[in-house]
Amino acid sequence: MNQVHEAGHVNVPKQARMALFGFIVTFIISRALVVLIMAREIPNFYFFLRGTHVHHLNYGIFLLAAVGGFSVFRRPAGRAAELTALMYGIAMALTFDEFGMWLHLGGSYWQRASVDAVIIIASVMALCAYMRSIERFGTHHKWAALVLLLVLAGFLWVVVRAGDTLGELVGPKLNELESTSSP
Repeated sequence: MNQVHEAGHVNVPKQARMALFGFIVTFIISRALVVLIMAREIPNFYFFLRGTHVHHLNYGIFLLAAVGGFSVFRRPAGRAAELTALMYGIAMALTFDEFGMWLHLGGSYWQRASVDAVIIIASVMALCAYMRSIERFGTHHKWAALVLLLVLAGFLWVVVRAGDTLGELVGPKLNELESTSSP
């Protein structure tokens, strides 16, 4: 439940959890659908505009613009704020699932940068969703936050190292799958 402090500050952990939920579920679904389409297990329902494949990062960008505009001009509260947060998470996943493609202005869908970006964003969203408000941080919370940051840095190092190894093992098969599928 959201808590309102004397200064009128509202904690929004529920909205942060809704955004995190939308982000993780959308990322998993989008990756699964791309694999299934490329493997020809389901029909190709990619959208083409005059022969150009419109990647789902574009849907995410437009949805982010809509959610941002709605948030600024309507300032949703209650259930509308929760749905807005959910849509924000969905838009972030659609956009950052193809982060490597827009970072490098092209290339393979399976770029490592996309997965790394998704892991970092999901981690930050999870921290926002489940941490105490800064106003309620005690000394022991600050030490716990420092330990958590060190653990996250270590985890990031492990992800990078393991990702390199996994990329060497699985990468060629994913690239072959992408090259034999439709654009």
